[in-house]
Amino acid sequence: MPVYQETSHPLGAIELWPLDLRADVPVIYDWVTRPYAAYWGMTDKSLAAVMLEYSNLLASDHAMAFMGTVAGTRAFLCEVYDPAFDPIGRHYPVSRGDVGMHLLIAPAEAPIHGFTWAVFRAVMTFLFQNPAHKRVIVEPDVRNEKIHRLNRRAGFVYQKEVQLPHKTAALAFCTKRQFQTAKQKN
Repeated sequence: MPVYQETSHPLGAIELWPLDLRADVPVIYDWVTRPYAAYWGMTDKSLAAVMLEYSNLLASDHAMAFMGTVAGTRAFLCEVYDPAFDPIGRHYPVSRGDVGMHLLIAPAEAPIHGFTWAVFRAVMTFLFQNPAHKRVIVEPDVRNEKIHRLNRRAGFVYQKEVQLPHKTAALAFCTKRQFQTAKQKN
């Protein structure tokens, strides 16, 4: 069963499923090793290394991963984590209700106008359906202009740049109210 389902979208049903290591990691491996996913930091990883990464993530008590589908086709990966247990948590005062999010969209065979925004909205809606989640935290690479545009469109407010072990990140926050306001404008 999906953990989230939006059945009335014009693109088709948007769903999030718990990550299935055996079925999903080979697909994820194909995505993260392509040049477009350079900011994911895995372009030089082996399939075994990607499998280990997601095995460790699923074994942790503070992170989850979901495979997202659109109209029944694997279309995105969503990671959700507790910032208190992540390196980003050393760069700001983590509050109860903070939840971190990473999102990777599958490579497009043919671009579909509004696709990425529809997925982003669905992921944010999914996160805020959990009443424990008060604020979503993102920390994308400062050079990743595409995700910065999406984050701002969704209501994220950028706070500062921070140096993480693997990147210079732009720390940004979005509350449920900020997201609801942004959704109404878009």
